[in-house]
Amino acid sequence: MKYKVLISAPYLQPFIERFRPFFEENNVEIIVPNVEERLEEEDLLEYTDIVDGIICGDDKFTVKVLDAAKKLKVISKWGTGIDSINKPECEKRGITVRNTPNAFTIPVSDTVLAYILNFARNVSTMTNAMKSGEWKKIEGHAMHERTLGVIGVGNIGESVLRKAQAFGMKLLACDIVPIPTDLLVELSIEQVSFEELLKNSDYVSVNCDLNETSHHLMNDAAFSLMKDSAIVINTARGPIVDEEALIRALESKQIAGAALDVFEHEPLPLDSPLIKMDNVMMAPHNSNSSRFAWEKVHESTINNLMESLGISGRL
Repeated sequence: MKYKVLISAPYLQPFIERFRPFFEENNVEIIVPNVEERLEEEDLLEYTDIVDGIICGDDKFTVKVLDAAKKLKVISKWGTGIDSINKPECEKRGITVRNTPNAFTIPVSDTVLAYILNFARNVSTMTNAMKSGEWKKIEGHAMHERTLGVIGVGNIGESVLRKAQAFGMKLLACDIVPIPTDLLVELSIEQVSFEELLKNSDYVSVNCDLNETSHHLMNDAAFSLMKDSAIVINTARGPIVDEEALIRALESKQIAGAALDVFEHEPLPLDSPLIKMDNVMMAPHNSNSSRFAWEKVHESTINNLMESLGISGRL
């Protein structure tokens, strides 16, 4: 039996020719569409009625898309987050949803610490000043003098806390589920309410999943609780932070700065006020950047697809 599979994951597409012989050996015909960041509903509708499987990025699998997916058996997500996939509707239709949990824990948690260090030691600010011909000593602070609050203690949140503990930071954490007692004791973490965390943290790292409880979790009310010297870091999902509220908080100096790897609308519109703010660091949804981690996810995602299609071949 021959299968058709759509490969829309942007991180996998540049390497797809390496894997084409493997697909051919296993009677899988692959379709590789043009993808900038993700496929939207109307883009997916061009393919979903003819494919048996999809290896996707953050494509929008809506009810309309799934209704058109008469042959679809599996959606294999390249990466961890599946918030763009309507999983309950997939389950109703017998479509398997697979992902690669814990795929990017190390590079993403490294990125959070890089942002904290940059703000703490003013590395980018002093570099830019020097390159502008300005010899200016800017006051910074040591990491152990500050408190880090982590929202969401899954794999990445835990890794952020472990790395911050090595720098001697005071650690606060909150989650909608209980944090394991042994982890709290081991790292001297204080589990607090969301409100307490915002009030007492110098750095707030957003590491929770995007779902109904976390959409726009960081809003006007949340920013109003934070210190005016605090920094918010989001390497999770863009819509967890209400971007308009964040811009208001930054413009009014309600908070001191932000570091953003993800945004409500991606790519970030070029007219976003965030682009011109000196107290904002940003990246194009790239905190997972690690060739080693990517390679493992390529293989895991393809193997998840093959297994769910009932094909015996494995990389």
